[in-house]
Formats: sequence, C-alpha cells, structure tokens
Amino acid sequence: MSIRIAPSILSADFCNLERDLTRISHADLVHVDVMDHHFVPNLTLGEPIVRRICEVSAMPVDVHLMIEDPDRWAPGYAELGAKSVSFHMGATHAPVRLARQLRGMGCQACFAVRPAEPVEPIFDILDEFDMVLIMTVEPGFGGQKFLANQMDKVRRLRDEITRRGLDTHIQVDGGVNPSTARTVAEAGADVLVAGSAVFGADSPNTAIDEIRDHAQEAYRA
Repeated sequence: MSIRIAPSILSADFCNLERDLTRISHADLVHVDVMDHHFVPNLTLGEPIVRRICEVSAMPVDVHLMIEDPDRWAPGYAELGAKSVSFHMGATHAPVRLARQLRGMGCQACFAVRPAEPVEPIFDILDEFDMVLIMTVEPGFGGQKFLANQMDKVRRLRDEITRRGLDTHIQVDGGVNPSTARTVAEAGADVLVAGSAVFGADSPNTAIDEIRDHAQEAYRA
C-alpha cells in the first residue's frame, strides 16, 4: 500500500479554513475531528461546517467522530459527503450494523481505538471495516506527545490483516511528524494524520511531502 497523509484541520486557522485547505493540496485526505464535549473534553465543530468543507475541499474528507451515539449521527456525515467516517469502540452500540449502513451509503466505515483500549476485540469483525484508527494520543486535543507504546498495537493489527488477506487500512492519529512517521509506518500504518506538524510549518505542502517520504521509506508491508 502507498502511504496517505491526512492533515487534521484541528490545527488549522478556523477563521480561514478554506484558505488553509488550499495550502495542503499535496495531501491525500482532509481529516476533520468532530467532538461533542461529552465523549471527549473538547468541543469543535459539527454538521454545518463539515458540509461546507465537503463542498469546497478538492480532497476526500475523512471525518473522525469523537461523540456519543454515533449510531444516530454518523450516517448524517456520510450524507454530507464524507468519504470515510470513524467512530469509537466505546461509543457505538451496534458497530457492525453502523459499518454496513455507512458502506451502503458509499462511505468507508472506520473503527477508532483509544490508547487504553485493546485492538483484539475487533478482530472478529475486522472485515466489516475499511480502516482502523489507532490513537497515539488521548483523543480530544491537538499537539499532544506521541505515545510510542501504541506501536505494538499497530503491529498486532497489521499482522492480523495480513494473516486474513484483508485490505483494511491502518490510520494513526496523534503526534505524527517527519520523525514519528517512520515509526508508525514501520509498525504497519499506511494512513497518517498530522496536525501541528503540517499547519505549523512555513510550507504545509513541504511538510506533507516530508512526512510521506519518511513513512514510505519505512513502511512495513
């Protein structure tokens, strides 16, 4: 698999989102974090802003729902035009049903795993998902330190995907920069979410290229 980079607009200028979207034209996806101040201790944005991002973005929109009751809300983001929607293990009541509903709408279904959660419980339903998101920080805020101890989890997941011959992607979100990109790719991740490392750079596109190049060199197929 080739490495894909998904800049997180959590680190963008919220007053100039459309401008910042044009500054990441080298990216493969746009990562949008939706937080409800209940499932995580932060409040970001919701459907009206995601709708406009989907309308103006030249890249597919990857929505990460850090919210309660995704069974109710996730399909709405697919309807808005999101290419993929991630929801959390601890929030959904019927993950397989929700994944099938999203996929039936033409949207990729993705399962998100927090640092304290094991990945093995989803192995039995892995074929229902297009991607698994491994959080390498505690969800809720950008700019946190990368948790290297999550790489064993990525390796176990990659081994299971390979063993079963699946084409499921592994996404890593949290503390990704040119240095840690090598670490996560070597462990088996192929979709890298980067926030401050991209939007905090003088040239976001140059930062994207650097992260992708470092990851591609180290990628463990």
